[in-house]
This record gives sequence, C-alpha cells and structure tokens, in this order.
Amino acid sequence: MSQADLISPLRFLARLPRHLPRVPRMLRGLYYAGIRNRDKPLSLGWALERAAQLHPERPALLDESRRLSYAQFNAWANRLARAFKAEGVGHGSVVAVMLENRLELLAILAALSKLGAVGALVNTTQRGKVLAHSLNLVSPSHLVIGAELLEAYGEVAEQLHQDPPRYWIADQDCLKDAGQAPDGWRNLMQLAGSKATDNLPDCAKVRMKDPCFLIYTSGTTGLPKASIMSHGKWIKAYGGFGHSGLTLNNQDVLYLTLPCYHNNAVTVCWSAAIAGGAAIALRRKFSASAFWADVARYQATCFGYIGELCRYLLNQPETPAEKNNSLRCMIGNGLRPSIWAEFKQRFGVEQITEFYASSEGNIGFTNVFNFDNTVGFTPATYAIVRYDLENDQVIRNKKGFLQKAGKGEPGLLISEISAKWPFDGYTDPAKSEAAILRNVFKKGDAWFNTGDLMRDIGCKHAQFVDRLGDTFRWKGENVSTTEVENVLGAFPGVEDAVVYGVEIPGTNGRCGMAALRLSEGKTLDGTALARYLDSELPVYAAPLFIRLLGEVETTGTFKYKKADLKKAAYDPNLLDDPLWVRLPGSAAFQPLDNELHQAITQQRYRF
Repeated sequence: MSQADLISPLRFLARLPRHLPRVPRMLRGLYYAGIRNRDKPLSLGWALERAAQLHPERPALLDESRRLSYAQFNAWANRLARAFKAEGVGHGSVVAVMLENRLELLAILAALSKLGAVGALVNTTQRGKVLAHSLNLVSPSHLVIGAELLEAYGEVAEQLHQDPPRYWIADQDCLKDAGQAPDGWRNLMQLAGSKATDNLPDCAKVRMKDPCFLIYTSGTTGLPKASIMSHGKWIKAYGGFGHSGLTLNNQDVLYLTLPCYHNNAVTVCWSAAIAGGAAIALRRKFSASAFWADVARYQATCFGYIGELCRYLLNQPETPAEKNNSLRCMIGNGLRPSIWAEFKQRFGVEQITEFYASSEGNIGFTNVFNFDNTVGFTPATYAIVRYDLENDQVIRNKKGFLQKAGKGEPGLLISEISAKWPFDGYTDPAKSEAAILRNVFKKGDAWFNTGDLMRDIGCKHAQFVDRLGDTFRWKGENVSTTEVENVLGAFPGVEDAVVYGVEIPGTNGRCGMAALRLSEGKTLDGTALARYLDSELPVYAAPLFIRLLGEVETTGTFKYKKADLKKAAYDPNLLDDPLWVRLPGSAAFQPLDNELHQAITQQRYRF
C-alpha cells in the first residue's frame, strides 16, 4: 500500500466542495440505502415504473438494432408479467431464466419483479452436471430458455428432478417476430403479444424483504450456491450506486458487456441507470477489439467493468477510436492499484466508481468521492479484524472476542447483521449459518464473514487486499479451492490434492494451482487430466499449474498448509518437485522447466 492512498480527515474535507452540487441526490441515495422497514413496498418493478413516469420518451435499452424508450420497455414488461401471471407465476414463484445478454432477458426479469416472482439467473456458460445441479438446486416452478441455449438445456433435461412448464424465447428481435417454438415448448413472447400494457397492481405489493433474484455464486465452482438477492438489496444499490455514486442522468448511456447472470450487471449497473433515467446499451459478449467502436456508436458516457476487462483494454494496441472518447465514468470492481492510474490517464476517464459487494453479503462500499485505489465508503457498520492466515482463522483475545486491525493493516472484513443491514443468505440455511461469526465484540452479536482481506485507509474508506486462502479470484470469478480439491481427488491416481491461487505477471487475480500426491507407481497423464478438468469444472476454475508432491503436509486439524505452497508457486528455481503447466489454448498439461517459466514471467503467453 502506498502512503498516498491513506485518506486523512483534512484530505477528505478538501474533496467535499466539488461534490456539493450532488448533495441533495446523495442524501436521497442514503435514504434508500438506509431504509429499515423491510415491509416497505419498494422493488425493482417500482423503480422501473417510476423511471417510465419521469422519463417516458428517453431511451431505456439499446442494442445494435433497437432503441426502446422507458415507456416502451415498461409496457413490454407489463405484457410479459400478465403472460406469466396467466401461466401460474405469482408472488414467490421461482422461475429459472437462461438467456444470453439481450433486451429480452431484461424485459423478462422486469416482468417477474412486478409479480414478486424470483428470477433464478442461470450462468449461461454452465454445462453438463454443473448446469443440472444449478437447475435442481432452486426447484423452479417454470423455465424460460433462449433458443441460443436450447442445446445446453437438452443435454441435462433428463437429469432434472422436475419437469416444470417450459417457455422458449427466439434468438431474434422478439418484438418484431416471436418465432415458432419447438415441440413441447410454449412461446412466451407470443403469449405476451396481446396483453395489456398498463402497470399491474401486483407490483405495489412487492416488498423490500421479498427475493428479487437468485444469483449463483461462482465461489463454489462445480457445485454452485444460490444466494438470495432481495428487492431491499436492489433498492440499496439503487440508492448507493444510482443516487450517491454515479449520478447518471437521462442523457447518459451505460455500455454493459458484463453477463447479466452477475449482480454487477442486473443490480449495480441496471439500478444505476434506472435511478437517473439513463440508457443501458447491451452487448451479447465483451469484445476488446469492438469496445471503442461500440462506445462511439452509442455515445456511451459510462461502462460497467471488472478488473479483467480493464486489463484486456490496456493490452490492446492504441487506436484513434480511444482518443477523445465519450466515456466520463465507469462502475465496477477489481481494478487493481497497479493499473488504476494508467487506465484513467490513457482513456481519459474522470470518475472510477469502484465498489465492493457480494451477492450474498449485507455490506457494500462505493467510491462516492472519487479517490484513487479504494473501494470507497460505506454507511454500514463494519470492522476489519486481525486474522491468522497460517491457521486460517480469526484471532480472538483472552476474553474470546475479536481484535480490530490497525489503520493500514490488512485484516478480515466483517459486517454487523442488524435490522438495517440484514443478511439474506443462501437458499441453504446451513450455508448461511457458516457465513456468520457470533460473539464478535460482545455476547450475542452476529457479523457476516465476507471472507475478504481489506485494510482501513481512513474516513470509513477501505482498500481491497485479497480473498482468503480457501478462495481466489480468476477471470472475474470466485473459485472455491475446496470444490476443486474434491474434483481433483476423484481423478484416477490422485491421493491428495491441495488447490491455491497463484499470480501470473500481467494478469488480474490469481489462477488455480494444484499440488498433487499420486498413488504409488502412478504417473501424471497431462492430456487425460486436462480433458477431465474440462468436463468437470468451469474454465475459470480449472488449475493451470500442477506440482507433484511426495507427501502433503497438514495442520493439527488436518487442514492443508498452503502458505509455503503459495509462496513457492510454480518457480522451478525454488522447487525440486516436478511442475506442469497448461498453456493458453493447449489441450494438455506439459512439464514446466526454467525456460518455460521464464517465458511465462516475461509475459510471452497470454493467460
């Protein structure tokens, strides 16, 4: 950490005058973020109807060929809501939704929110048993599948525990042509075509405590958890990001390439746009080469990011299109201090609204005051406490209570669970309880364990340090080492598997590395292992480096000792053990020697 990152009271006060014009809107944002009454009838649907009333003719959604005003978008959502209602979808119904990024997806989610139904946002990259698990996990009453994902669904249909009503969405502009559904499927857009367009009374009955989305956390790789995203948390984002953070207006366009099964897209970016009556320009998938052409096409003033996306843009050769671009601000997370200043300077971005939040957590930070290298400020009650990384546990004093870390000292971020900052948790109560720390500073208190290391840099601002040892982040996704260890342990010949994250120069986050102990007499088949990992894990979760061990050292509680493994990483100069690597585009692991290690550290390969 640089000393320049610390925020003193004097430095904080000096920053305030430039934000004075935003104070009324920021105060409104604090109101929404701080509502305690969870029975209050506020929801995503309510926010959309409010925007349609305030900005009816302004664009709400854009893509390469379409431009929908807020009035048109709200009317479409109302028609879809009535179609869903006629099909038996009601308050509390869980509807699994599988569509790639397109306007139809946002219209469907808006429709469900108006009924108080819950959209289970299935990760569109999942296949096979991972996809089957995700669908079975939430026991949906209805399924909505885009034509582009019909084949993926068909591969797992027989593995599903239920066979609910299934609805098909054509992969085209469904407002012009709803298409012809295949046998056994209902055509949702066709059903909605003749419905009324006015607002439904159902929307006024949706309360902040009601679930809005089920978001599948990437933290569990092969076996995802479904975290509950309530309307209350969405409204907090609407206040924090939309009113206090970005303050977009109805002349702004937010360019969105992040997948809409992530909270970054459907909660952070969407709420920020709706709050100001701004437009969302939606792209199916991120493309670094097409980025600046799209920014120019839409005259985008803002974009949603993750750190990996920013790194991709910096790695692109300079182009005339990036000069004097229309971008003014950006919102997202994971922008590392190492590239923060370079990104801001090269692309001329004035405001970086970095934030910190998790789908399941009860706390969020937002860089409201536009300081550099910080996740920003939070009104929530939180603490950064001392943590024993070697033994992977919080440090308690003689009385059994936790100890707060000093200013600038890395520690575990925890947030108090209260009526104002509730913890909605997961669909599995046992998973929820495991995320709670009790008797933290006094008997009977309860705090959410974020699993993240942060440091206090002053004036209620924090700086992200890293994920704890059992989780690392790669390609914008959280990876649980335990789940990957379980998958590796099932590979023929593997006796023990220890998984941890290691850094590759020139990349964001940490990729997976596995230390394996093989059965006596067994050798590693690099091709077979790569093929097995591809079939069992998402691409971001599969380890890229392998270290073969004679024995695996554990703690007294049988936890793997990862600190030394992580320190040595994949450097053959520090190790006598055989090392293997899977290079980008390769279908197999290959031995890693000094020459190849040097090529990786010199960034000759693009991981």
